[in-house]
Amino acid sequence: MYGDDATVRKILTELGDTWAVVGLSSNRRRAAYGVAEVLQRYGKRVVPVHPKAETVHGEQGYASLADIPFDVDVVDVFVNGDLAGAVADEAVSKGAGAVWFQLGVVDEAAFARTREAGLEMVMDRCPAIEIPRLG
Repeated sequence: MYGDDATVRKILTELGDTWAVVGLSSNRRRAAYGVAEVLQRYGKRVVPVHPKAETVHGEQGYASLADIPFDVDVVDVFVNGDLAGAVADEAVSKGAGAVWFQLGVVDEAAFARTREAGLEMVMDRCPAIEIPRLG
């Protein structure tokens, strides 16, 4: 387990409500689409990050984290595990407070780098599963 319940709770309730969702597009069949919808229902602002920079769930999309012209609190990563570490590094550069790797995405080196940089981090969990459990 990469991220204990206290860290999950802290990310979901204390670190802020602006979530950049990397890999979010208008494709309704992708997991990112549904997870972003759940996050919005729980009051999170979801910012799509995808090369197409599409508007999704009413929010303007951006091609990269660096293109977002405002601060983000959490970077939720829906990309192939081979690419996830680079996204975590971009989140550190962006000044995010936390990085969340979705189910099945594990990069122990990225976890160590991100934590050493002072960010909270969770891997191999889903916020759409965790947030309703908070009660």
